[in-house]
Amino acid sequence: MAGRAATPEVIWARPERAGRGPKPAHSRADIAAAAVRIADADGIDAVSMRRVAGELGCGTMSLYNYVPRKEDLYELMVDAVSGEYELAEEAVGGDWYAGMLGLGRQTRAILHRHPWLVRVMSTVYGSSPNALRYLEHCLGVLDRLDAPYGTKMELIAMVNGTAMTSVANEIAVAERTRGLPWSPEQEQEVRSAYLAGQLAGGAYPRLAGMVAQAPPPGDADESFERALRRLLDSFRPEG
Repeated sequence: MAGRAATPEVIWARPERAGRGPKPAHSRADIAAAAVRIADADGIDAVSMRRVAGELGCGTMSLYNYVPRKEDLYELMVDAVSGEYELAEEAVGGDWYAGMLGLGRQTRAILHRHPWLVRVMSTVYGSSPNALRYLEHCLGVLDRLDAPYGTKMELIAMVNGTAMTSVANEIAVAERTRGLPWSPEQEQEVRSAYLAGQLAGGAYPRLAGMVAQAPPPGDADESFERALRRLLDSFRPEG
């Protein structure tokens, strides 16, 4: 593949454009923005070096001078949308619970704006500029939580994981019924009726007890909020 390096490298450690010559016609920000537009409109599978080059009006091979690998392109995309966080300075050193609750909600909103993100997000991208900015801010929000940095990083990862899992499931449910003559709610109603019939036979007493005690199901926003608060509650100091 064009531009394939013999050893691992970090895209952020490279010059904006490899080699000599005139001033680059495009920036990494331009390239990332073009790729994000394509993914937002047509999904991550539609993102290719050829498609991005066409969006920018340049040759496909010339794009490799800026981005040597498609994996690097994904990293640029993830970093670009990570810049959408509103990192309020007043949250640093304040109420860590409220701060992380707000960040978790932002994460979920960003994932919904860019549904392709759940497929390409990776901890490998944790050293990108906006990822470092986000992590530094999160640790600042957690200043008043009496816990070692390792525990705080676990909390940040869990908040992100909760948002990722929530949104991935919502996307999967929506995709399953896309183009079908019924809605996700109608399918859920049919499946709930089937489950009720299975539980009524007595073969699953614990599940039947759980369903009997469960509160009425809320919408996806309520489910996420409940899960996020339970997670944060588990990190509250005892006593």
